Amino acid sequence: VQLQASGGGLVQAGGSLRLSCSASGGTFSRYEMGWFRQAPGKEREFVGRWTAGRLFYRDSVKGRFTISRDNAKNTVYLQMNSLKPEDTAVYFCAAALRTSDSRSYYYSTSSYDYWGQGTQVTVSS
Repeated sequence: VQLQASGGGLVQAGGSLRLSCSASGGTFSRYEMGWFRQAPGKEREFVGRWTAGRLFYRDSVKGRFTISRDNAKNTVYLQMNSLKPEDTAVYFCAAALRTSDSRSYYYSTSSYDYWGQGTQVTVSS
C-alpha cells in the first residue's frame, strides 16, 4: 500500500491543522493506521494510532490531537488543535497489518509495514 500525507504548514501557537493520509494500492480497512513525528535531531516518535476502533495517543498530545479515518475515502486524518512550538516536526502516517493493544508494540516504528513520505508542520511562537 502507498501512503501520501498532506496538510502540513506553518501555523501560530494555539492554531490548528488537519493532516490527511491517503492510501492506495491495498485494502485500506485491513490496516491499523498510526501517526508519528520527527523533529530535527530527534528520533521519530509515536503520536497516535487507530487500532480496531480504539485510539491511543502519546500523553503530550492527548486532548489536543484527534485521529479519525474514512474507509470509504481510504484516508486517515490527524486533527491538531492548540498547537505548540514543540509540536514542530515532520509528521508521518504509517500502516500496520497486525493489531495489538500493547503500548510497546504500537509505539515502535518497526511495528508498521508502510510509511508515507511525511509532511512538515511548523508552529511559531
